[in-house]
Amino acid sequence: MTVWPGALPCCVALPLAGAVLAFLLPRRVVAVGLCAALATAAGSALVVANVTAGGALRYAIGGWGAPLGIELAADGLSALMLAATAAVGLAVSVHARDYLLAAPAAPKAFWPLWLFLWSALNALFLSADLFNVYVTLELMGLSAVALVALAGGAAALAAAMRYLLVSLLGSLGWLLGVSLLYHATGTLDLELMAARAPHGLALAVPFGAMTAGLLLKTGLFPFHAWLPPAHGSAPAPVSALLSALVIKASFYLLLRLWFALPPHGDGLALLLGVLGAAAALWGSVQALRQRRLKLLVAYSTVAQLGYLFLAFPLGTELAWRGAVYLALSHALAKGAMFLAAGCVTSRGGDDDIGRLDRVAQGMPLTLAAFALAGISLAGLPPSGGFVGKWLLLQAAFEQGQYQWAVVLLAGGLLTAAYVFRVIGHAFMQSPGAAVRGAPGTMQWAALLLAFGAVALGFLAPWAAPLLDGVVP
Repeated sequence: MTVWPGALPCCVALPLAGAVLAFLLPRRVVAVGLCAALATAAGSALVVANVTAGGALRYAIGGWGAPLGIELAADGLSALMLAATAAVGLAVSVHARDYLLAAPAAPKAFWPLWLFLWSALNALFLSADLFNVYVTLELMGLSAVALVALAGGAAALAAAMRYLLVSLLGSLGWLLGVSLLYHATGTLDLELMAARAPHGLALAVPFGAMTAGLLLKTGLFPFHAWLPPAHGSAPAPVSALLSALVIKASFYLLLRLWFALPPHGDGLALLLGVLGAAAALWGSVQALRQRRLKLLVAYSTVAQLGYLFLAFPLGTELAWRGAVYLALSHALAKGAMFLAAGCVTSRGGDDDIGRLDRVAQGMPLTLAAFALAGISLAGLPPSGGFVGKWLLLQAAFEQGQYQWAVVLLAGGLLTAAYVFRVIGHAFMQSPGAAVRGAPGTMQWAALLLAFGAVALGFLAPWAAPLLDGVVP
């Protein structure tokens, strides 16, 4: 096929144009939102096809390349993140159409905010210089905070305000590091900066500031206090976006930073691994203790994030590949889980886990979506989560670092425990009539996303070549 770098700006411009139209045409906001979602997904698919056929792409906006102009760049990792964003974005858009009907004020505000967020995500994955990454981080954070506040009420507003403060603090850490690196290298382009990067304290200070800012935005333990309230209080489609995409964007940036400007010594890598192990175990225990379904899934996000950081102390190509696969499978699986929780609450249902018996009788597709997503989170074959954890286990055994293998196996057992705590209600009979099922489009959106998390295990041979030359 003919390689067309012009597909890169389309991934940013299409959702941005859709957001503007959704704001200007409130009476047609749902139709505009769905059309923009389809167009953006098609643009992302075009980028993925171009990268698969021709390798990495670069596009100079206005014909001005680095270091004077702004460039967009896409390689295999960017393409995979665009594909995951498109899959989750389409499912959330379809789900939100019916979910938001119960909240008359929400649909008009949701669609422009969501499309602004999608544009910021795509721009972040395609940005080739660190200052534009800062701009996209701010757009992403402000859109996400506004989406959290859509639920209304004191709990949602408090969670949104806490999220805003943490997001701004993380962005300041990133901007401080970028300023120091620009002073030391005279460029903002990541490739040029990697070639000119200094050593010693001149690199360690900005690298540490940028890493700390990204850890805040990602919600890694113990910087996670904002995450469960924000994810648990937001509307279900918003929770799916936050857990599946927004925190993955911060992790993606951390990978990019680590690949381009690797720090000297193993101290920081070991610290990230220890924090990741603590997150995996502590988050799983907290998920087991929750009584509400959405809070269980939110604390599960804290736990699943921990596995991604086990790749840093391992530091081999297998480990990096495993972290990428885990990030992709977690995006689809966690999106499916929150959409399934939205199906439970969409018709006035209670997400109290102890009263899910009648829900299980009335919404078998929703329960199936939750179970399939749980298979991927627990790392059971043949899911994408299994491929990611298998690669991490293999890397740990090859290096003799068995402590990380123990964390992976123990975390998998805890994940299976809290997932079965929910789906176990399918095998119980509760007196009374079953809860009226959610619309079919909502349930199928969650189920297809969960199927995608499992299908990632079969797509690994296609995705593997995209990471050649990207992960060190």
